[in-house]
Amino acid sequence: MITDRQRIILNALIKEYIDSAEPISSELLKKKSSLDISPATIRNELQELTDQGYIMQPHTSAGRVPTNKGYKYFVEIIFSEPSKEFLEKEIEQAREKIDDELKAAKELIDSLTQISTTLSYTRLQNKDTIFEVLKIIGPSQATYDKNISLIHKLLEELENF
Repeated sequence: MITDRQRIILNALIKEYIDSAEPISSELLKKKSSLDISPATIRNELQELTDQGYIMQPHTSAGRVPTNKGYKYFVEIIFSEPSKEFLEKEIEQAREKIDDELKAAKELIDSLTQISTTLSYTRLQNKDTIFEVLKIIGPSQATYDKNISLIHKLLEELENF
């Protein structure tokens, strides 16, 4: 039987592992869990969960990954007590991600519209100098930096989604 603290740690570990597909460290669990305990205490709990067969450590210096027993426990807990608060929290997190994606997409569309407008008014002469090419990007370095930043942000959000 696992304790409430171990359940919270196991839950956080499995969620992080599902998102990243990388072994999860005690430091990352410290950041992600709602527990106010040290990484050393988390490591002790992880060792208990390892001994009980819920997680494993691929190699000595790696973080931990769930086992089949850990996944089974995770699914049983989630689906045996489908609490209203849990479902509302998960739905709210999904809505926030979608809102962030829509905001980033809108900013990118606005930025691309500005570039498109600039392209339609800028004609390159016979000489392809760097300054003429830069006119295509936008009226200033600040606009260019903003466009690159928006594209980078959108790509990061899509990777995290």
